[in-house]
Amino acid sequence: MGDVAVIIKIMPKSPDVDLVALQALIKEKLPGTQDLVVEPIGFGLSSLKAAIVVPDAEGSTEEAEATLRGLEGVESAEIISVTLT
Repeated sequence: MGDVAVIIKIMPKSPDVDLVALQALIKEKLPGTQDLVVEPIGFGLSSLKAAIVVPDAEGSTEEAEATLRGLEGVESAEIISVTLT
């Protein structure tokens, strides 16, 4: 089995969430994180788009998504795409 790259959109609970601290926490909890990009939404709110490499095993993408949803300051995490690496 190989690995897959998962692109996940992460929405913070409010514009007051420290995105720099949240990025550091994501990298700590998911060591396969390759890239994090801040995307402005509007009215001071921004989302994060994360590229995370996980094993190509059943449930691994859902585990990454659930881990992100469980982080403090995260409102939602949604898988946008999955590709083989």
